[in-house]
Amino acid sequence: MAALILAAVTDQEPHRVWGICAAIGYAVAGALAVSGSRGLRRAAPYVAAVGAALVPMVWLVAHRQGQLEVDVVQQSGVLLLNTGSPYLPEPSQLEDYNPYLPGMALFGLPYALVGDSPMTDARWGFALVFGLALVVAARVALGHCVPRALALLAAFPLLALPLATGGIDLPVTALMCLALATAAAGRPAATGLAAGVAAAMKWTAWPVLAVVLVLLAVRRGGRAASGAGAVAAVVLAVLTVPSFLASPGAFVEHVLRYPLGAGQVTSPAASPLPGHLVATLLPGGRLIALVLLASVAVAVAVALVTRPPWTLVAAADRLAFALAVAVCLAPATRFGYLLMPLTIAVWFRLHPGSARVPDSQASGLSLYTRIE
Repeated sequence: MAALILAAVTDQEPHRVWGICAAIGYAVAGALAVSGSRGLRRAAPYVAAVGAALVPMVWLVAHRQGQLEVDVVQQSGVLLLNTGSPYLPEPSQLEDYNPYLPGMALFGLPYALVGDSPMTDARWGFALVFGLALVVAARVALGHCVPRALALLAAFPLLALPLATGGIDLPVTALMCLALATAAAGRPAATGLAAGVAAAMKWTAWPVLAVVLVLLAVRRGGRAASGAGAVAAVVLAVLTVPSFLASPGAFVEHVLRYPLGAGQVTSPAASPLPGHLVATLLPGGRLIALVLLASVAVAVAVALVTRPPWTLVAAADRLAFALAVAVCLAPATRFGYLLMPLTIAVWFRLHPGSARVPDSQASGLSLYTRIE
């Protein structure tokens, strides 16, 4: 129903296409889910994922339609290849702005190297990293990944819509899940690599650095946490410092001033969540919203130190909570950003038997039974 309503009321063609395709996919999947055949019922999540994510994505890519983010990332790849910086030095309109950190421009390199083609669309890279990172995260944490779990996640509207239209948050979210899984498994180098790459793409991934380092520290000791932190710092520096040095003024304008609402153009992110309402309806509201956001960040950091998470799910819950609060209190925000805390909170819980998986490296602690 929600997909049909979106298709009827939206003025954006990509969203209309998604709504029609998703409505058909969900209807067919619903019919299969209530059928008398066990095989058809098991096929329902896959049909929903194909109808709500894959079919509209292929159609939109083939017709060169998508959200602005896709064009921004692809053009940032061109700029990175040609100038060493993914940022225009003097942005003057919304389409000129690239609010993402330099690592995101890597998804635009196929477009920059090969040219405009359906095969070089950045959405393929987003979806590929999203799926692979989640699968690897589940296998690291649980020893297996249930395909049905990935289908269920991809079919959920909050994720299916960005998968089809241009979800830059998807690979970042999946890499955060991978960092959590490798930290719980006691793999500092892999943790630092996953967390560092995610942090080099978007500011919203930076909380994962604190969570995984604390998780490693309480379960494997300070040396493991320090090693992961060093790897993350190196990865972050390699992916961001060259772009900053190539054009420091542009870097500040795009990834600092613009997200804070101090750029030459105002961000169109304006979902009526608490932070945006405070910023727009109260005198000095933007400052108030930023103070609230900073206060909550401090409180979460203090809680992370005083009551550190001992398990993967506890750490995932802490990170999901922090991201959800940040999305709700940010002055410029969108409902779609909630896909990040949702995915992190539910991904490992979607796998049957996860509550019985022991953690052989944590002195008898169960990976999933000690949830704080």
